[in-house]
Amino acid sequence: MDTNQKLYKMSFAGVYPFYVQKAERKGRTKAEVDEIICWLTGYNAQTLQQQIDNHTDFEHFFAEAPALNPNVSKITGVICGYRVEEIEDELIRKIRYLDKLIDELAKGKAMEKILRK
Repeated sequence: MDTNQKLYKMSFAGVYPFYVQKAERKGRTKAEVDEIICWLTGYNAQTLQQQIDNHTDFEHFFAEAPALNPNVSKITGVICGYRVEEIEDELIRKIRYLDKLIDELAKGKAMEKILRK
């Protein structure tokens, strides 16, 4: 199984607490993490919680997302050593978008900028 396949099958619920911890270590909140995830995916608080409760893997988490935000093309830069806008695998690019947004939150960026307003 290659690295991408492992990421596809990784539980979103398993990674979610790490997103929250990363944000909280830097003085940000779970609510801000949830707002970012909902902004990116179109989930609301209830449907996001259902995905977490169901231990949905990343592949299904993004496949079942109501609507990817139309402003995702504005998410650019390097994450995990890759330029996010140049990642060819669509699912990996979506996962890295999320990583990038959480990273920006942890670095103290304003929510307005993170949400590309």
